[in-house]
Amino acid sequence: MSRIYNFSAGPAILPEETIKEAQEKLYDYQGCGMSILEVSHRGKEYAAVHEELKANLKKVANISDEYALLFLGGGATTQFATVPMNLRGEGQSADYVHTGAWAGKAIKEAKVLGATNVVADTSKETPARMPDASAIQSTAGAAYLHITSNETIGGTQWRSYPRVEAPLVADMSSDIFCRPVDINSFGLIYAGAQKNLGPAGVTLVIIRKDLAERVSDKIPNIFRYKSHIAQDSLLNTPPCFSCYMLMLTTRWIMKEGGLAAIGKRNEEKAAKLYAAIDSTDFYRGTASPESRSIMNVTFRLPSEELEAKFIKDAAGQNMKGLKGHRDVGGIRASIYNAFPAAGVDALIAFMKEFEKANG
Repeated sequence: MSRIYNFSAGPAILPEETIKEAQEKLYDYQGCGMSILEVSHRGKEYAAVHEELKANLKKVANISDEYALLFLGGGATTQFATVPMNLRGEGQSADYVHTGAWAGKAIKEAKVLGATNVVADTSKETPARMPDASAIQSTAGAAYLHITSNETIGGTQWRSYPRVEAPLVADMSSDIFCRPVDINSFGLIYAGAQKNLGPAGVTLVIIRKDLAERVSDKIPNIFRYKSHIAQDSLLNTPPCFSCYMLMLTTRWIMKEGGLAAIGKRNEEKAAKLYAAIDSTDFYRGTASPESRSIMNVTFRLPSEELEAKFIKDAAGQNMKGLKGHRDVGGIRASIYNAFPAAGVDALIAFMKEFEKANG
């Protein structure tokens, strides 16, 4: 069977050449007589992967030595609790911006652990949007300001980021490395791998080293960024195969021309799809134009019955994963870094034919 156009929001499409390379080397990795799935995380084979991964990430995202790179388990969801445990001191509050479902989950966990201020809230607005970044202000004495850079469900994305006195923390799970970003603007970035980085299993954390020193000795060792930094992400066995796939993805990014080239291509893919949505009343985008995500394009049809037919008929033409999140319905086309421009063209052609037949 030929490969489909995979519009899934995550786990999501991977660069085809990275899958093929992993497949070729899976059984016997570089002649060591073992699979990369079997080698020790302290052996020379994985050590080489680990070191290249760090070097590639620093090069791809222009990450300075002021930051540590961590490869952790538990997904971004674990980071919802780990961030406040590490960065918020006793009696100190933290600021959050509520922009939708994933920001809401982070806020819920932060409230369990201490004082949490919601300094802006667009989570219930229709059409969905992100706040004005220039209007965001941090609370006096707040430990940090947390944002969700891209709301996968609502199809919204920050086009620019708040600049406040408190360190900026971002959950970038669904748009990390989709374009160049000034890492120095952030105190901490975290991202689950399964959208733009690789398969599920590893969470990338980019943290300014001085912030890791804030952690209280009352926090269990395994949950301290400081402890993981000291052990170079080898405090416990890391998700080695996911790290290997992430390493291959960083190679692919560099081969494709880096984040500037990736970002240009992503903008072009998204612009073409949004233009198709806006060209007719049959389709209706669900995010405000100024907040539209270049990763997750969300739209509705005139009825839920037509949406169900759209999803079914598209699947029959090898376009799958277009069903919107169960909480909001509609259509969602996730067009992450590895998603080909040809797939966007195929979807647009299908949309035109579907409207002719059902409009």
